[in-house]
Amino acid sequence: MTARAGTGADGRYSADVLVIGWGLAGLVAAGEAVAAGKQVVIVDQEPRTNLGGQAFWSFGGLFFVDSPEQRRMGITDSLELARQDWFGTAGFDRDEDLWPRRWADAYLEFANGEKRAWLREKGVGFFPVVGWAERGGYTATGPGNSVPRFHITWGTGPGLVAPFQAAVEQAEAAGRLTVLPRHKVTQLTVDGGAVTGARGDVLAPSGARRGEATSREIVGSFEISAAATVVSSGGIGGNHDLVRAQWPARLGTPPGTMLSGVPAYVDGSMQPISAAAGARLINGDRMWHYVEGIQNWDPIWPTHGIRILPGPSSIWLDATGARLPVPLFPGFDTLGTLAHLRATGHDHSWFVLSQSIVEKEFTLSGSEQNPDLTEKDVRLLLSSRLGKGASGPVQSFLDHGADFVVRRTLDELIAGMRALPGGEALDAERVRREVVARDREIDNDFTKDAQIAMLRSARAYRGDRLVRTARPHRILDPAAGPLIAVKLHVLTRKSLGGIETDLSGRALGAEGEPIPGLYAAGEASGFGGGGVHGYRALEGTFVGGCLFSGRVAGRAAAAAV
Repeated sequence: MTARAGTGADGRYSADVLVIGWGLAGLVAAGEAVAAGKQVVIVDQEPRTNLGGQAFWSFGGLFFVDSPEQRRMGITDSLELARQDWFGTAGFDRDEDLWPRRWADAYLEFANGEKRAWLREKGVGFFPVVGWAERGGYTATGPGNSVPRFHITWGTGPGLVAPFQAAVEQAEAAGRLTVLPRHKVTQLTVDGGAVTGARGDVLAPSGARRGEATSREIVGSFEISAAATVVSSGGIGGNHDLVRAQWPARLGTPPGTMLSGVPAYVDGSMQPISAAAGARLINGDRMWHYVEGIQNWDPIWPTHGIRILPGPSSIWLDATGARLPVPLFPGFDTLGTLAHLRATGHDHSWFVLSQSIVEKEFTLSGSEQNPDLTEKDVRLLLSSRLGKGASGPVQSFLDHGADFVVRRTLDELIAGMRALPGGEALDAERVRREVVARDREIDNDFTKDAQIAMLRSARAYRGDRLVRTARPHRILDPAAGPLIAVKLHVLTRKSLGGIETDLSGRALGAEGEPIPGLYAAGEASGFGGGGVHGYRALEGTFVGGCLFSGRVAGRAAAAAV
């Protein structure tokens, strides 16, 4: 029998399905439950301006296998090749990887099958040029994507969130769903070993803009009874203390300073609450942080950083000026690069490049940094991606960004680099030697420099040649100038571990048994199973993991009621 969501003056609610967290996974789960005829309540600790959560800010990259977009770009892909890449990247090697392995297989089937058609039915479209992220650079069985698989949502993150948000709002208008902003869960209620809902604090109303930090002033309390509860509260990237506490030794020492790629509300607060209700947390030491972070010149949340999505041409130097080893080139192996840089004893590194490279290869992650794609503006897209000059958002960072140095000569560039905080570690002669030596390798069609060879190989792919890679040239060629250096920081982003779940999204206890009434989805569940990505991710798999795990958990929770 379907419960009716309602409340009296005492802050008590009831529903069939309670969803904690209104990010993409939560919206999908709620929509699936409503579609199954269930009454749903969604709670979140933030004001309603944040509906859609972190996915709203995303680039909207989606991982598909053997898609029409790939085939049109001349890419040959298959489920077998994708599985080889996924498992070679994940490196599953623990007893706890039982369910993550199963989730990986299920997700690959989804990405190769109905995922694209399901999204197309909801009106989601895709940019025709497929991107090539996490290129690897190792052997066939090592980490990385063998082929381009990064499909950009037409409309970026907001375009991906829109149909699921609309479904929730339609259900709300019909009285089948209740949205409760500023409701912070502090406890999952348990009766006889089954989760029966949640209770917590009502926070003071807030008029903050999307993404801005909000107060935790308590003005009341609430309690919700539900036959099924879905935890979809996100990860830990906004909580630097928790990131450092869970930082694995294999990645070296945690940085003393980091930027945040997510708002402060991505705080991991539901992890201990879920564990207290019996849920097993696994793979907390697996995490995904970027090494191409730059300080946002116009920040929204605390320590707001933006990730550069670099093409393969920039010279990557550590804080001392030493060039990074093979295959740690821009866009090839995120966590391999992070581990290497943490061993240097410095929290930053550098890109050195030319104006020609920045114009062709620099894209900034995030919906707000890509107005052409986000606003579906074809004219702006053509001018910004194919026209002369850097895109508007990139130019704003060149003009105002604290981490950018633009100079005419190499000596002037090095002096500018050394003038930034931490720049005193830079060995000027080493920088000159690395840049000049790299440039000598450009004079022939053949080379021993692996990065140049990779660059030329990348340009064999039509998509890279069209919008992603600059024509190979000497960095010091005056015609390609001016010279640019970018100081790069570690940027927190995703949790790869979380609540262990079975293939129905049911949260599992210490002995592997399902906890009655409790489900998890999205980043809170390591995007499924407690760690579907293993140690590394193939990109385009984060919002896709929210879609898949939210759909699974929402359907299963509804079916169990």
